[in-house]
Amino acid sequence: MFRIINNWITTPAGLVLLMSIILAFCSPADAAKVRVKDICTFQNKAEVDLIGYGLVIGLDGSGDGTGTQFTTQSLVNMMERMGLTVDSRKVKVKNVAAVIVTARMSSQQTVGAYFDVTVASLGDASSLQGGMLLITPLSGPDGTVYGMAQGPVSIGGFNIQVDEGNKIVNNYTLVGRIPGGGKTVKTLIAPQANAQEIYLSLLDADYTTSHRIAERINIKYGLTAYPVDGGTVRIVVPDSLNHPVTRMKFISDVGQLQVVPDNTARVVINEKTGTIVAGQHVTIEPVAIAHGTITVDIQSTPVISQPQAFSAGETVVSQDSRISVHDEQARVMHMKGAVYLSDIATALNKIGATPRDIIAIFQALKQAGALRAELVIL
Repeated sequence: MFRIINNWITTPAGLVLLMSIILAFCSPADAAKVRVKDICTFQNKAEVDLIGYGLVIGLDGSGDGTGTQFTTQSLVNMMERMGLTVDSRKVKVKNVAAVIVTARMSSQQTVGAYFDVTVASLGDASSLQGGMLLITPLSGPDGTVYGMAQGPVSIGGFNIQVDEGNKIVNNYTLVGRIPGGGKTVKTLIAPQANAQEIYLSLLDADYTTSHRIAERINIKYGLTAYPVDGGTVRIVVPDSLNHPVTRMKFISDVGQLQVVPDNTARVVINEKTGTIVAGQHVTIEPVAIAHGTITVDIQSTPVISQPQAFSAGETVVSQDSRISVHDEQARVMHMKGAVYLSDIATALNKIGATPRDIIAIFQALKQAGALRAELVIL
């Protein structure tokens, strides 16, 4: 397939080219590849977090109570701006809720572009279901207003009062979103960038992934990409592609290139919900696990002692308690070095471990030095 000319393949430059060709043909399975644009962002834009204070109206009695003074005052101020004078002491705001509106805007959004906003209750409202946000200015940390928000609030659930003290709740009803509810009124200025250079920022910094991205770009376009560190790749735009039109196509094509990202071996545990998520590179060194359950059963029987007839004694009620302990026979499982996550799951399932048990087992494995992964507890 290859032909050696004047022993050129033995030179350093020839070996580099040969290694690039071999890596191109011997890369991992295509199913594991992802696009560069899915794991990186281009550092030619700026972003700003926006915040605003607004009112959600149209609630079915689930708004703020009369004790929430800022909601009442905001409603009175709005009515006065509309030419109506009202007495704040006679205003009831049960159908109105004060909210904080947050969003994130990019410098690539021009005036008139729409973006999503998040709405969260600020007072003592019980639900934002069915409410509509009134027009709310959104400003950045410097106080500059970059957008306006308005629209119906979607909470993705419901909150129904069945009777006194009983209700049915589906999802969290005090935080909602308004898809496309924000509108850009002022463009965010992007940072000045060198037209000859482009920087890629990895969403999850990793030296191996950074190297693979640069290598993939160089295979496609020649020596133009350089990994700066685990989170940044510098790309020098070739002179032949420096025209605005061809430069834009070049950036688009770079984003479409596919690479195989490398992930850190990590086990994430959420103790509140009993959720366990483990990456594919998680391995366990040879170890023995003993798993058993101790059940303590306490039964209490009332014992009534009656006084004798014509005595001044009183009836005494005592408890006769019986305590029994059932120590389940421990199940011992010897786990060899498990390379695949399925091996770990199969071994833990054989000893009948529940999610709560697996959390404790993973923590013990980490302390024993047998778990070759980062353990993250939320």
